[in-house]
Amino acid sequence: MELRKDPITRSWVLIGDDDAGATTNPACPYCLPSEISPVLQPILALPLEGTPGGIRVYSHPHPLYRIEGAADRRADGIYDRMRSLGAHEVIVESADHEYTLPGAAPGHVAAVLRCWAMRIADLKNDLRFRYVTVYRNRGELAGQQIRHPHSELTATTFIPRRIVYELRAAREFYQLKERCVFCDIQQQEEQQGLRVVDSTPRFVAVCPFASRVPFEVWILPRYHHSSFETDLLRHPDQAELAGILQRTLARLEQLTQDYHLVLHTSPNTNARTELGKYWTTIDDDYHWHIEILPITEKRSKSYSIKEVYYCSLTPEEAAAKLRDIPGLVSARRQATLDLKSR
Repeated sequence: MELRKDPITRSWVLIGDDDAGATTNPACPYCLPSEISPVLQPILALPLEGTPGGIRVYSHPHPLYRIEGAADRRADGIYDRMRSLGAHEVIVESADHEYTLPGAAPGHVAAVLRCWAMRIADLKNDLRFRYVTVYRNRGELAGQQIRHPHSELTATTFIPRRIVYELRAAREFYQLKERCVFCDIQQQEEQQGLRVVDSTPRFVAVCPFASRVPFEVWILPRYHHSSFETDLLRHPDQAELAGILQRTLARLEQLTQDYHLVLHTSPNTNARTELGKYWTTIDDDYHWHIEILPITEKRSKSYSIKEVYYCSLTPEEAAAKLRDIPGLVSARRQATLDLKSR
């Protein structure tokens, strides 16, 4: 596996054999790791009262990025290539194979969020890594490979192209208006109310104005902060964020079981970077947020240019429909979860 850079779009592409298929082992190593796989040692174990196994973090069994060595960036004529240096981790959110984020106790989900923040903060101490984030692919259509409930973390020696676009747009908006573009988006969405799905005193969930897919939702803080991990680690209680995330996913999962969830946070400002000019105002112009892209259509219209998206449902209609869906797991499903916890 290696990384190659497109000289036109400047995006890095993983090239090589992908052996990260779903495991065929009938015994899940993440349910009872101490008995089934005694050599599987967690990078981090976060105990939770009343929850056997707590939350655990492991190296990915088939990593896209490997932490050992150097990037070995080199030229190939006009092209650039380098090793897929980085980190790829599995965050096992519960030892329960039937666990779901919407159906978990809010305190459990808050602990999952803290675990995300702890791992991002720790990996940002490695100055080789320019970007660290967490994502959650749920369902076969989203490419879920490990069947046990989990999220994943990657640390890379480059900044993903979409984040570069966000950084550039946020910086240019701030230079023009001396305001954060995400703060302005949040305020306008709440004033208009057309695309708001849910809100709390500190967070809001909205269907973005230019949604890429039907029922796309962003969760943003209603206050300004550029760094997810710094923000969360300064607050001991994240039940409010856990609650709005759970309600949002509960609504979406009544429409589809497949989605991509991606955390957008600030890059590692201590790392060596080709985008140094952005670092002077990043604390003022960037705003962390969570993006959720449901997969509701197996086939949809598309254009020959991949970056031009087609969304068959307006975000205003999507938000209205989501508001009408209860942000709770079904009574039957909750009863099943209650029985499991006894």
